[in-house]
Amino acid sequence: MNIEELRSLCLSLKGTEEKMPFDDRTLVFTVKGKMFCLTDVEDFEFINLKCDPEEAIELREKYEEVIPGYHMNKKHWNSIKTEGNITSETLKEWILKSYTLVIATLPKKLQQELS
Repeated sequence: MNIEELRSLCLSLKGTEEKMPFDDRTLVFTVKGKMFCLTDVEDFEFINLKCDPEEAIELREKYEEVIPGYHMNKKHWNSIKTEGNITSETLKEWILKSYTLVIATLPKKLQQELS
């Protein structure tokens, strides 16, 4: 998956916005103001995704491309190397899970707006 494919996928998800709140390199995708995906637009070496804490550990053990979230809460975030053996389909699945996890933390009213 390249950065354009990532951007296209994330922006296709209902309620998603892209922002650069930290600097002019870090592209952040949010749903209702909550982050679910971020990456460096210049290097595009990693994609940070929210993850269930137990699954986060399992993925790190299973895939060498998955490491604890860089500059993130390592319990809830993974960084996935963009170069390696992770397929675009698997990455897409993880992005959708990240999006869904964030929606689950939103107030019911906001969740209903997204359904």
